[in-house]
Amino acid sequence: MTRKPRPWAPAACVAVLLMALGGCATGPGANSRDPLEPLNRNVMKFNEGVDAVVLKPAATLYRDAVPPLIRTGVSNFFGNLSDAWSFVNSVLQLKVHNAAENFARVQLNTFFGLGGIFDIASEFNIERHREDFGQTLGHWGVPAGPYLVLPLLGPSTLRDAAALPIDRRADPLHDIDPWGSGALYVLRAVDIRSNLLRAGSVLDEAALDKYSFTRDAHLQRRRAEIYESSTSDAGGREPRDEGAPAGTPAQGTPAAPAAPEPAR
Repeated sequence: MTRKPRPWAPAACVAVLLMALGGCATGPGANSRDPLEPLNRNVMKFNEGVDAVVLKPAATLYRDAVPPLIRTGVSNFFGNLSDAWSFVNSVLQLKVHNAAENFARVQLNTFFGLGGIFDIASEFNIERHREDFGQTLGHWGVPAGPYLVLPLLGPSTLRDAAALPIDRRADPLHDIDPWGSGALYVLRAVDIRSNLLRAGSVLDEAALDKYSFTRDAHLQRRRAEIYESSTSDAGGREPRDEGAPAGTPAQGTPAAPAAPEPAR
């Protein structure tokens, strides 16, 4: 009888691989949050090559060919799907207010917004709180670990990479037949990339070192997402710099908008 793959197996493989690579990638001048920088830079170059050849042209064509109203409906639909998993993670983090608003968004947009095509909840000023399992682990004290650039998926950390199998399994698209889910995954990736076309151009022009800028912006954004509202909702801990040793105060990172990333 064929055994079903265990959901934690990919995460375990990633962890073992990174531990093996960590020793050869570190050095006296290495960033403490980014000991895998040489490897990460190579993966980033690969991702940029794929983006330049495939994803960016597809996103540009999508933006130019599809009317804005339809693109907004597509973005709303996928946003509504993500709100359901955000609700679950808000509950796991004991963020009562966030959970209530995410639940209300899903109910309103699903039943009165034609499955999420129309964002009715935003018209009622019900805020979206994006949460994933990596944030849940971080909320309960799991350290970020080293910064990591994933092939095709972009910036992450060891903790968030280990949480990816859980996030993928909880994705509603996961339960659709392979052909249908494949098409929807592609549409979602193209839609997200089209929304980041302008931000990507600004980043290319503004950043002297695109890799460092993207890394610092990503770590800053994830830290804000994890500790945002934790004190008010669940008596969270004092925020510290993601990826730094325990007790290290938050380090200043450039006050810049988060760099464009593919969807998680």
